[in-house]
Amino acid sequence: MKIPALKSKMGDWDYYVTTLTFEQVSMYVSKIDEQLHKSDSLKDLIQRSITNNFLSIKSYILNQPSVFFNSLVLAVYDDYPDWQEIEFKYDDMETYKMGLLDFPSNHKIFPVDGQHRVEGIKAALKENPEFKTHQIAAIFIGHKNDPEGKQRTRRLFTTLNRYAKPVKLDDIIALDEDDSVAIVTRYMLEEYDLFTDKRVVYAKQKAIPNSNKEAITSIITLYQANVELFNVYFQNKFNKKPTKSKVAEYLKFRPSDEEIEEFKAFCIQYWDAFKNNLSFISDYLNLEVNAAAPFRNSETGGNLLFRPIGLIPFIKACLTIYKREEKSFDEILERFNDINFNIDSKPWHYVVWNPIAKRMLMNSTSLTYLLLIYLYDRELIQGNELQRLKEGYASKISYEQDLDNVLQEID
Repeated sequence: MKIPALKSKMGDWDYYVTTLTFEQVSMYVSKIDEQLHKSDSLKDLIQRSITNNFLSIKSYILNQPSVFFNSLVLAVYDDYPDWQEIEFKYDDMETYKMGLLDFPSNHKIFPVDGQHRVEGIKAALKENPEFKTHQIAAIFIGHKNDPEGKQRTRRLFTTLNRYAKPVKLDDIIALDEDDSVAIVTRYMLEEYDLFTDKRVVYAKQKAIPNSNKEAITSIITLYQANVELFNVYFQNKFNKKPTKSKVAEYLKFRPSDEEIEEFKAFCIQYWDAFKNNLSFISDYLNLEVNAAAPFRNSETGGNLLFRPIGLIPFIKACLTIYKREEKSFDEILERFNDINFNIDSKPWHYVVWNPIAKRMLMNSTSLTYLLLIYLYDRELIQGNELQRLKEGYASKISYEQDLDNVLQEID
C-alpha cells in the first residue's frame, strides 16, 4: 500500500497526515492491539473497550447522506513504513514536507483513536460495498513493540480518549440539523410567542438562575419537554413503544420536511393549549417587566410549572392523561386550573418544596408526576401507580404526620 501524506511534528511525535478509503481501512487496520499489555486480563479489557456503539456508526454511514468523521489516529508497527519525501518551499519562506508512505511488508496498523469508527466502517462495507471509495482522514504515528514503546502508545491512547467529550446538549439544540426535537425547539425559540425574547433562558443546566425574573423555563428544559411530546408523536405515527434507544436512533437522522412539520404541529397543538387554558400562563404573558417574578421566588417558591423540576413531570402527566382519557389538550389543560400549583402549600410541601428551609427539593420527579395525575382525576391512577404514590408521599412527609393520616389525605 502506498499513500500520499504530509509529514508534521508535534512535541516529540513525528506523524503523517493522509486519507484512506473505507476499503483500505477495512483491509489494513486491525482492532486496537492486544500487545499493548502482557496480562491476559488487560488484553481482554482492551478488546472490551469496543462496544456496540460501532453499530450506530454503521447505521450512520449507511443512512446519512452527509456522513463525515474526524480523523483516525493509527499506530504502525513492527516496522515503520518507508517515507519517500519531497520537500518544497513556498515564496522562498515556508518549507513543506510531502511524500509517499510505503507499506512494503506486513506492517501492523491499529487505531489509537477511532476504534469504533474503524469497526463501523468495516460493518457498513459488509452490508453495502459501494461505500468502499469513501475517504476518511488519517494520522499515522510510529509504535515500537518494546516496553518504552508500549508505554508511549498507551499514554497517547488514554490522552486522546480521556479528553474527548461528547457533544453537549446545548450544542445539539443550537446546531443539530438531524434531530427533529432540536429543529422544532429552535423554531419555538425564534417564532413561538411563549418562548421568544427573554421567556426562555440559556443556562448550562436545567435550573434557572435565581437572578432571572423573566423566563418561564430554560432552553434545556424546553428541549426535554419537547422530547416528551416527541415520544407520543413517535408512538402515534409508528405504532411503536418509544423506548429511549429507538427514539435516540431516530433523532440521529433528519426525517422528511413533512414529518418535521407534523411534529411541529403536534408541539404547537400542545403549547397552544398550555398558554391558552392555564390562567396563570395568560397572566404571565400579559406582564411586560419581571414577568416571572410573581411565579418564581425564593420566599414562597412560586408556581410549580415555573420550575424545571415541575414542568417536565407536568407535561408527562398531561400526555399520560391524553392517552388514557382520549381528550383534547385544551380540555385537559383547562381542567388543571382547578389544581393549586403554589408549591408552598399542600400537597407540595416536602415533595418539591421545603417550607422551613425555603428551598427546592430534588429527586421527586416520579412522585410529582403521579401526584399530578391523581389530583387531576384519581380514577386515572392505576393500582401499582397508586401504591407507589402512597409510599412515595408517605416517605416524604411521614415525620410530619403518621402514615394513616397520609393515606387518608391521598384517598
